[in-house]
Amino acid sequence: MTRKKALRTFPALALALCLAAPAVSLAQETAAPAAQEQGAAQPIPSTLDLRQAVEYGLANNPTMLSARAQLLGSEYDQNSAMADFLPTATANYGVINYDQQPKSGGVKSGDQTTWTAQLNLSQPVFTGFKLLSTFQKAKLTKEQNEAKLTQTELSLIGAIQTNYLAHLKAKMDVKSAEDSLERLRSQLKVTTAFYDVGLKPRLDVLQAEVDEANAQQDLLKAKNSLDTTRAKLNSLLNLPLEAPVTYVGELNYLPFSLGLTDCLNRAYKGRPDILIGVKSVGMAEKDKTIAGSTFYPQVSADYNYYKKGDSPSVNDSKYLSNAQREYWTVGANASWTFFQWGSTYNKFKSGGEAVNKMRADLENTKLGAGFEVKQYLLNQREAADRISVARKSVEASRESYRMALARYQAQVGTNTDVLDAQAKVSTSEASLSQALADYQTALSNLYVAMGEKNPPLEIR
Repeated sequence: MTRKKALRTFPALALALCLAAPAVSLAQETAAPAAQEQGAAQPIPSTLDLRQAVEYGLANNPTMLSARAQLLGSEYDQNSAMADFLPTATANYGVINYDQQPKSGGVKSGDQTTWTAQLNLSQPVFTGFKLLSTFQKAKLTKEQNEAKLTQTELSLIGAIQTNYLAHLKAKMDVKSAEDSLERLRSQLKVTTAFYDVGLKPRLDVLQAEVDEANAQQDLLKAKNSLDTTRAKLNSLLNLPLEAPVTYVGELNYLPFSLGLTDCLNRAYKGRPDILIGVKSVGMAEKDKTIAGSTFYPQVSADYNYYKKGDSPSVNDSKYLSNAQREYWTVGANASWTFFQWGSTYNKFKSGGEAVNKMRADLENTKLGAGFEVKQYLLNQREAADRISVARKSVEASRESYRMALARYQAQVGTNTDVLDAQAKVSTSEASLSQALADYQTALSNLYVAMGEKNPPLEIR
């Protein structure tokens, strides 16, 4: 294609591009939801352990989808800031009607219509470090959003693990309540048999019936707690609330050997909120540089190509010479706003104070991180001590119940002794399940506080 033919097609090409851009954008926006709907459908799992539940939640929870979308958006912003270093092309196409257009020789003609096509290429040369700082800020924003994604993952892991442990505790409570009800029903049968032959008073039967009814209520509460924790887990995993998922596992005790110093070192190194604070300081410094960029002159280089004519094709003209009808210009431009009544100066100083604020917030974040690690480490140690005590209590209460039941059946003990012993068994079992749940919950919180992902909650 010759140069003249290419120039003739320029106005039509510019118009075609303007019309095509919205269509492409609409096609992309239409295709995105369809792709999401296609990838969203997947079978509901029937059984999940702790690791599988965490991994499923990380893949499907809406908060993760939101954090990933935010990170993807920051990548586009970084690419946009990079593109600002490159030259820009601008096309203009218009028409002007002149009432009296002068001709050569001073003779005026009648109305004249002039069509003009223009192409401008502009390359920024120096912007007072604004473009560089904007790109660096976009890069820091992307890195900050990566840390926010990690923070969202840790928060979700902690929530799933906490509710998973509560669900396992509810299972233990249901088993304990069922055992308690079974013991009380057995005791009621024995007491009723003694009463029927006149060996025990009616009072013993009534006491046994009251305790059995209370045990039934406790069992109903435990089952309701079990269903509630399952529904909460389903919601965290983005599953239907009534999905019949079986969450398997047991509450157990595994010693944790790390000391406070090691935990703090891990936290200061790996916590995403500290990294977010560091990036916030860097972003505030770039904002300060951008605010001060107007202290400097702005320099750019421009190339302009013009073509004029009497018709929309801008090919011919009865009134313009060839030099007036088609020409180009190359030049450099510099502008400097050197006085704004202190506006630029005050914006620059405000940016400096924003940097100081971000640095203070970062130090506060580090203090909070240290306190969280200390708190959860103490909670973990306290729960570990309670576990050993609770296990001894369960053994002693079961032996006490066995002896009280044997004495009652031998007619040397009272019904009250049996019921009291049974109540102590239930209390000690509840204390054990609570201590085990508190221990592993504190362990989960401790790993999150150190900024470490530990989906199966293993001792590292």
